[in-house]
Amino acid sequence: MQKQWGKGALRLPLFFLIIYILVSGTILSFSAGGFLLDFKRIGFSVVSSLQEGVHTVSSGISNFFQSVAKLSQLKKDYEELSRKLENYEFMQRNNAEIKKENARLKELLGFSDEIEYKNIPATIIGRDPNASFSGITINKGSLNNIRKGMPVVAIQSGNVGLVGKVVSVGFSTSLVMPVFDYQCNVSGRIEKTRDIGIVTGTGDDNGVLTMSYIKKRVLDELSYGDIVVTSGENDNYMRNIPIGTISKIKILDYDSSLEIELNPVIDFSRLENVIVVDKDERKDE
Repeated sequence: MQKQWGKGALRLPLFFLIIYILVSGTILSFSAGGFLLDFKRIGFSVVSSLQEGVHTVSSGISNFFQSVAKLSQLKKDYEELSRKLENYEFMQRNNAEIKKENARLKELLGFSDEIEYKNIPATIIGRDPNASFSGITINKGSLNNIRKGMPVVAIQSGNVGLVGKVVSVGFSTSLVMPVFDYQCNVSGRIEKTRDIGIVTGTGDDNGVLTMSYIKKRVLDELSYGDIVVTSGENDNYMRNIPIGTISKIKILDYDSSLEIELNPVIDFSRLENVIVVDKDERKDE
């Protein structure tokens, strides 16, 4: 009995010793500021995390609004550049048109200088397909010494061609009857064979011309593409002005003559400028 009590007595002081050591360590830690330092660190960490979160959110909001502002500015810059590009393209097109117009006028004036007769360059200002003939109105009249019956020619892409003749004259404008009008008759000559016939319009500015009174005997001498020019007879037009090229040849059993179709040299749908020729007055007179 005494022995068992002795073991219990030994365990009790050991328990109190452990409690003493723990309490002493705790007091020592408080007195050394260890727990206070840990609390400061914990508080600093919490505050720092909050500050970092606030900074991140505020930076995100600031960056968002800056991005919106930049996007708006970029849109304005894009629209401004688009307007400038449109203006540049418009100027380029205008410059191209001006260059083409200058080239046409230069070509027209060059041809005008080469004609041995006095002549008046003019511009087409109107067309009247509903009249008794398909009239073309030009911007020159009696004020510019234009008279009824004067022949009208033009040049396109380096090719000279007959347009028609003046049929009515006003003070500052004139009316031209084109060769494609069905009432227009021109004495023409096949340039290669020298045969003469009458060239007549069909009434369609996009259509063909017809040539009559060419004998069948010359059929073997003709070819598609042969040029027909003014003969200069009947005192209506100057000689050797191209009218059209042979595009079709018909043989009629009941007729001794061929029926020949011509493609006009002049593309009337694109015609803008013409030259009215005074064939009664040469430049050197």
